Amino acid sequence: MTGLQDPKSKRPADTAFKQQRLPAWQPILTARNVMPIFFGVAAAFVPIGIGLLYITNLVQEFTIDYTHCKSSSYPARSCADLIASHHNTSCDCSITFTLEEDFAPNVYMYYGLTNYYQNHRRYVKSRDDFQLLGKLSRTPSSDCAPYDYNDNKPIAPCGAIANSLFNDTLTLMYNNEKVPLHRTGIAWPSDKNIKYQNPPGNLKEAFSDFAKPINWRLNIWELDTENPSNNGFENEDLIVWMRTAALPDFRKLYRRINHSGTFEIGLPKGNYTLLIEYNYPVAGFGGTKSLILSNTSFTGGRNLFLGYAYIIVGCCCFLLGLLFLIIHMKYKPSGNADVPVVTPSTSYQ
Repeated sequence: MTGLQDPKSKRPADTAFKQQRLPAWQPILTARNVMPIFFGVAAAFVPIGIGLLYITNLVQEFTIDYTHCKSSSYPARSCADLIASHHNTSCDCSITFTLEEDFAPNVYMYYGLTNYYQNHRRYVKSRDDFQLLGKLSRTPSSDCAPYDYNDNKPIAPCGAIANSLFNDTLTLMYNNEKVPLHRTGIAWPSDKNIKYQNPPGNLKEAFSDFAKPINWRLNIWELDTENPSNNGFENEDLIVWMRTAALPDFRKLYRRINHSGTFEIGLPKGNYTLLIEYNYPVAGFGGTKSLILSNTSFTGGRNLFLGYAYIIVGCCCFLLGLLFLIIHMKYKPSGNADVPVVTPSTSYQ
């Protein structure tokens, strides 16, 4: 038909970029080319792993299990048994131990729990992040149920995580002298400054229309009587606990040793007494509780995993490099034959 024009072509312009004719480098992975990579990784990773193991072995650590410590009032019974038979009661006990060497600063005090699945999906979800930002509401998040209301009052902080807050009180004595401890500086700065904020005004008035969690013995504005600014949602013990652990056996930072006076150069070796106000039940689910004293290196606390991981990966790379070397030596082409390079213009005749 006349008078009709051909439709506009949608073919890309005839350029090297749009027609994909730009020069490119395509590596050919042969045994000869791959061997140096594996040997290089092995040569780097194995020394790094050995160095990490050496550094982490310099970290001093002492652990003592106090799950079944004997009650000071009833020496024939353990605090675990008394707590199991009489809920919402406290039990005092003490354990004497000896540090065989001086602990260099800075020394940290941790509590360790085992067989405690903080990583359970419903447990991890059981919180109200808007509430923890200081935005109190008469209707807590539905994720907090069944720990959202108590006596027809909304709970603050609500949820299973806050309700199960670790509440043992640990005191360390050295030759009848109390080891000074810092209650602050134990939470991540990002949590302390961003994720947790108190509601404006007086804390007692702000929480007057809210109930404390069912298992708590103190109100949220009474958690730290020595440092009023460490109360409410900004209490660092609460913040540390709310960061759930990924594994069933974990430790959380409890206190920092105040290195002043007798303890300026660390924790001296000698006899210590751990005084425990035993409140937290763990025997019912087969768990244990322990106190851990540890200092750190620039890589953090005592952790052998990273060093072993580097060594294992390095050894695996070395074995693979050795395997490729054997393959190359056995099956390499005779003479000076090279692997042919095939391009779009290569003739196949």
